[in-house]
Order: sequence, then C-alpha cells, then structure tokens
Amino acid sequence: MWQSVFGILIQTIKMKKPFWILLMFALLININCGTTESGSNDNEVEKTVSIVEKFGKLSVSGNKIVDQNGEPVVLRGMSLFWSQIKGKYYNYDCVKWLRDDWKCTIVRAAMGIEQADGLDGYLVNPQTEYDKVITVIDAAIDLGIYVIVDWHDHHAHNNKEEAIEFFKRIATKYGDKPNVIYEIYNEPMQISWKDDVKPYSEEVIKAIREIDHDNLIIVGTTTWSQDVDIASNDPLNFNNLVYSLHFYASSHKQDLRDKAVAALNNGVALFVSEFGTTEYTGDGFIDEAEVEAWFKFMEANKISWCNWSIGDKDESSAALKPGANAKGVWKDSDITKSGMILKNKIYEFNKELFN
Repeated sequence: MWQSVFGILIQTIKMKKPFWILLMFALLININCGTTESGSNDNEVEKTVSIVEKFGKLSVSGNKIVDQNGEPVVLRGMSLFWSQIKGKYYNYDCVKWLRDDWKCTIVRAAMGIEQADGLDGYLVNPQTEYDKVITVIDAAIDLGIYVIVDWHDHHAHNNKEEAIEFFKRIATKYGDKPNVIYEIYNEPMQISWKDDVKPYSEEVIKAIREIDHDNLIIVGTTTWSQDVDIASNDPLNFNNLVYSLHFYASSHKQDLRDKAVAALNNGVALFVSEFGTTEYTGDGFIDEAEVEAWFKFMEANKISWCNWSIGDKDESSAALKPGANAKGVWKDSDITKSGMILKNKIYEFNKELFN
C-alpha cells in the first residue's frame, strides 16, 4: 500500500499538484484498508454454531427433553429406511443434504435386524449393517446434529443378547458424544409390557448405562409403540429415558393423542421416533388434516420427531421417488407428496435454529 502512496507523492511533486490532494487520497486508502482488515478479522472470529453446540447434552426433566441449559427442546428430522433395503442413503452426503437443505436437526438410522422384503439384516450380516450405521453416526457428529441409533426390530425381546452386544459396542465408541441417542426396540407388537418389553429394556438399558451414564435412551412401547399410557403406569427406573410414540396419520388419530396425553400426565417424556403421513401400512391415503393435527399436538407438547422415511420405495410414506439420488441433491421433482410436506414443515420449524 505504502509503495503506491510514495509513487503518487512523486507524481504529485513532478506535476506540482496541491499536496492536500495526496493527503486526502492516502487517508481514503487507509480507511478502506482498515475497514477491510477489520471485516476480515471479524469473519475469522465468527464461527457457525452447530445444532449440538447450541443445545448440548440432552436430558429429561419431568415429561420434557431439555437442553444443556434446562430449556425444553424439540428435535425435528427424518428417519432413514430399513438399512438392509435402502442402505444406499446411509452416507455422509445424504445426511449433509438433510441438514443443509431440509434443515434437519436429527436423523434416525433404522438398522434392520431381522429379514425384511426378503433381505437379511443385522442378525445374518452384523458387520455390514453395523458399518452403515457407523457411517451415519460419524456424519451426524461431524455435521453437528443429533442421531438416533435404532434397533429396528419387531421382536427385539427375542434377540436380547445381540442387542446388548450391539449397544455396548456403540456406547463404548460414542458414549462421550452428546449427538447419540439410543433406540433399543423399534416397535414391540401386541405383547406384554410387563412380561416382555420391560424386562428386555431393563437389561439393555443397564448394559448401556454401565458405559454411557446419561445420553438419551428411547424405549419402544407395545402395539407398535402406541401403548405409551401402559408404559407410563409402570415406568422403568432409569435416568434420561423417553418412550416412543409411533403413528400413521391416516390410521391413528385423536384416540392415540389421548393415550399420549395420559402418558404425559403420568410424568413420562415421549419421542415420536417414527411417524407417517399415510395409513399404518406405510402406503395409501395421505390425510393432510390429520397430519396437521399431529404437528400441532407435537409442537404444543414439545415432542421431538422423525418422519418415516428417507427412501425411494414405491409407497406413499417414502419421501423420495424411485431412483432419487443416494447422496441428496434432490430437486422438488425427486420428492413425493409426503416428502414435500415434511421438507416444508422441517424447514419452517427449524430454519431459525441455523442462523
């Protein structure tokens, strides 16, 4: 900069121009450079705060999930489809696209355990399915969002030892990371809470808590994770537990919301770790009025949620149309009706959190 000023000084002297012109010019250069340097320094100091840095380690207080400051927090995002069926979406770029474009603050890795759609899951191919989940967890940690590690099983109480081994492995690797949430039983079916689900959950939770003392654990409830009222009348005695409430809007309506209210009134926290806009089959009619009623209910009660699902299966609940890019970069034309409802809702609710 000063070489330029000296050059101008020499020219000014040669041309016998008034000296005050040079002084004004030099002052303008100095002001401009000072502003640029100051702005540059400000940009260097400014750092984007991630979602996990913003909320920190989550815990349960009463019937709410709260952040590191004890304030109620609502996480909103998407569940990936069964890992053995749509494992192509279990990659870093897909998770990043869900964070950056959809504004998801959480994703759910639904690790398939038993056979589904004729494809074997974790019980037959443990390392293959484990690696898919690890990829999603690592991506979520790097991107600063939360991740649910879901034992996606309808018969988990029959696969208890495998579940314990898996969750001990995850807790050992990630128990110090506030991003990770354990979901130990996706959807128990029409079995007994007292005799089947609760004893299973006690043993799995105990195994996790021996390693990870405080990250959130989601506990499945009977009748495909709808009987939250039954679980709330006979709750588990551990810290930082939430109970899963699953619904499909075209099939499950006010009666199920009433069961949720009963559970909340009994003092337990709920997490809608899976829901669909469709009938309980995952296909069929999308009931937009009931979808809206559920959104209002979840927001009013500060219940976190993940929608089913990020996958391109040819069914109404799938967020993506067949053949959609495995790494994100989806145009609206790649997204289904259900997917657009969710993309718009997540963006609407979460956009301010990323500012």
